[in-house]
Amino acid sequence: MNQPTAQPGAHPTRWRILGLLGVAQLMLILDVTVVAIALPHIETDLGLTREALTWTVSAYTLTFGGLMLLGGRISDLVGAKRVMLAGLLLFTAASLATGLADSGAMLVGGRIAQGVGAALLSPSALSLVVTLFDGDERNKALGIWSALGGGGAALGVLLGGLLTAGPGWSWVFYVNVPIGLVIAGVLAVLVPNQRAWAAGRPRLDVLGAVLVTAATASLIYALIDAGERGWLTPFIGWLVLAAVVGYVLFVVWQRRARSPLMDVRLLVRRPVATGAFLILMATALMIAVFFLGTFYFQQAQGYGALHTGLLFLPVAVATMLGANLTGRLIGRWGGRALAVGGLAVAAVGMAVPAVSLHPVAVVIGVSVAASGTGALFVVASAIALGQVAPQEAGIASGIVSTFHEFGASLGAAIVSSVAAASLTGTTLSGFAGGFTVAAVAAAVAVVIAALMTPGRPRQEEPALS
Repeated sequence: MNQPTAQPGAHPTRWRILGLLGVAQLMLILDVTVVAIALPHIETDLGLTREALTWTVSAYTLTFGGLMLLGGRISDLVGAKRVMLAGLLLFTAASLATGLADSGAMLVGGRIAQGVGAALLSPSALSLVVTLFDGDERNKALGIWSALGGGGAALGVLLGGLLTAGPGWSWVFYVNVPIGLVIAGVLAVLVPNQRAWAAGRPRLDVLGAVLVTAATASLIYALIDAGERGWLTPFIGWLVLAAVVGYVLFVVWQRRARSPLMDVRLLVRRPVATGAFLILMATALMIAVFFLGTFYFQQAQGYGALHTGLLFLPVAVATMLGANLTGRLIGRWGGRALAVGGLAVAAVGMAVPAVSLHPVAVVIGVSVAASGTGALFVVASAIALGQVAPQEAGIASGIVSTFHEFGASLGAAIVSSVAAASLTGTTLSGFAGGFTVAAVAAAVAVVIAALMTPGRPRQEEPALS
């Protein structure tokens, strides 16, 4: 494949920087799925309940996603390089503390601290990618970034199996420490200083960050607790109402604040809204697969952590192949066809284990679904970020990354409640129910994506002879 022509004035080490930033982002993504494979072992060692296990995933993704907009705003205010390095060092230190956890409270606390570091690192790193590349190179860089994120999530399960079966579950966190320190040192030298785009005295909308995080926390808590209390109980209803009120207050405050966390008008831009929706669906479906698959193979089938991790290797390959193929086709086909196709493939794949819970059927089904979600990651990033202005790169990256993590929180919470009985080992019906919900959600999303996603730009259409 021919290398895209470099833009005039392009940074000479931009591809090396992309590789290092990709590894840093990979750590953040891995820490969602690498933990999934270790959950049964953590449950045994620390005596955690189902709710606490779910919060081990959701506390990280919720903090990560809830503070992402704030991280993107800080990146625009003080410069992406400084924020990226600060987030990477905080995430590394928090990983060490989480690995040392000897109680559920310390574990969840460490995960929250990891989420804060990730919320600083991810949008600033993606902002650097957007500003270091332009034109066709930017699309290629975003495709690589998306492939790392999607495929890395699947590889996280394999790595989690290796570490959990070997030195123990604590090492799924310890492994971040030496990698984080080395990458931080190299990036501090290679990455050019970035211009801070905000004029005047910088202000941070902390109230906005608190409102959106609290609203999402209320919604996630409702989804997790519904598995115990029931979906239609008053308590769950009040939590959902509190989440709705919180989101409304967030929007109202953003329209009134002198220095808002984000311009809410960005969310009604068709490309940004579409990208946010697609990334949320892709991540929710991906996490549903890992959460259900981990407990199905280890508890229902009695497989070890390493065996389970190896079974997810085809999922990793399928995710990266789907992302790579989409990155090559999106310039010619446009986003709509690929988004609809990716969701349709995901729906078909999820339907296989919903119908048959034979281990072979589960592996085949989730691998097919993974190829579809891999495509969605690329389409979402390319649509939402492909044409943003430099001064909007940080906040636009923050929006996309926020919905990525909210999707992870929602996916874990929903399937945890749907499959609650199966997660405690009493029946297999919950696993089938979880895959069914995922298949139906993907099928409904096909229709939404067909209506929302922009078609191929007119100038790219072939001329009629």
